[in-house]
Amino acid sequence: MTNPLFRGSRRYIVWGLVAVLFLASGAVGWLRLRGPLVDVLELRQAPLVRILQFSARVATLSRVDVGSTITGRVAQVLVNEGDRVKRGQVLVKLESDELRAALAQAVASEKQARARLSGLRTTGRMASGAALAQAEATLRAAQAELDRVEQLVAQGFLSASRLDETRRAVEVARAQQTSAQAQTRANDETGTDLAQAQAQLALGAAATVAARARLAQAELAAPADARVLSREVEPGQIVQPGKALLGLALAGPTQLAAQVDERFLDQLQTGQKAWVVADAFPGQRFAARVLSVAPAVDAQRGSVEVKFALDQQPPAFLREDMTLSVAVETGRRASALVLPLAALRGAPDDGAATVLVARQGRAQEQPVRLGLRTLDAVEVVQGLAAGDAVVLGAIKPDARMRPRPVPWQPGAAAAGVTREDAGSTLGNAMGR
Repeated sequence: MTNPLFRGSRRYIVWGLVAVLFLASGAVGWLRLRGPLVDVLELRQAPLVRILQFSARVATLSRVDVGSTITGRVAQVLVNEGDRVKRGQVLVKLESDELRAALAQAVASEKQARARLSGLRTTGRMASGAALAQAEATLRAAQAELDRVEQLVAQGFLSASRLDETRRAVEVARAQQTSAQAQTRANDETGTDLAQAQAQLALGAAATVAARARLAQAELAAPADARVLSREVEPGQIVQPGKALLGLALAGPTQLAAQVDERFLDQLQTGQKAWVVADAFPGQRFAARVLSVAPAVDAQRGSVEVKFALDQQPPAFLREDMTLSVAVETGRRASALVLPLAALRGAPDDGAATVLVARQGRAQEQPVRLGLRTLDAVEVVQGLAAGDAVVLGAIKPDARMRPRPVPWQPGAAAAGVTREDAGSTLGNAMGR
């Protein structure tokens, strides 16, 4: 037989369980009516800086290759890679014994031609003048003899044969006079002998200049102040024209050159500040500024060349073609309403977008106008106010929700550039 007390206790337990189930189902329904927990961000004012980061290289204003213009054997190489040289400084010497001998021969030929010309102008003219005077005197004597013989023949004292001999003597004397006159004219300043001698002297002088120039080509000098980048020659080596022996970087202001994705062309302007870090020296940052943006885009790479000038003396560790990481400040807001990009619903269209805002327990759509945009944040210029709770989690518009505030801070890319910063930002910003 069942104990009445036991039956009463069991009844109370059952009713208790029913009450607990009822309360639990009510709580579940109440929570369901309130909606799920969703992350929200309280909008507030914050500084916002946009940094564009990419790789660059040290570029020289001009490079030249130094080579020989003649074939020869290298006697000396007077510089090494990395040396700084001055304009006109001898860099390489070739063997020059044969060239010196050729120069000596050309100088001797020039001296000989000069001496001949000088002789024609002095002793040559004196000799030709004396010969002309003698020929003229001989002609006068022969003419006088002819006149006397003609009279004697006419008087019958001499035979006709003597007259013929005297006439031949006059003709010979006249021919000698003509020859002497021609020689005298040849020795004048406009004469043929003097012209030939002057031409021979000019040839000798030109040969001397050519020989001296070839001898000078045996020494390779720096065309300007420069730094030796490469050395491709050693003593004893046979060199020929057209082969580069030394590579020089001409002295001038150090510049940096970078190929920047054309998508970021609208962010770049001359004069913008930049910070530079060398991959090999990540702890030594230095300042630069945008010097120029190329007017043309490389169609194959889809990039535009940007050059930077340094605001200070270049660090001693910089080398030509060294890889660098450059961060350019392309936009700054001292105080702005800042949202994470993840809060935007869909891709922004011409500066307009939509966000969800937690209001009265629901996620309500709110159109906004956007301003400055960085890799992880965007400025809100219209549509929201400080203190608004912007939904970050996945939820449908107008759905019930329970806001769960979460902290968020825009990335402080402007605080400094490290190699880790540059690498990660470069991947996010520059990847196509």
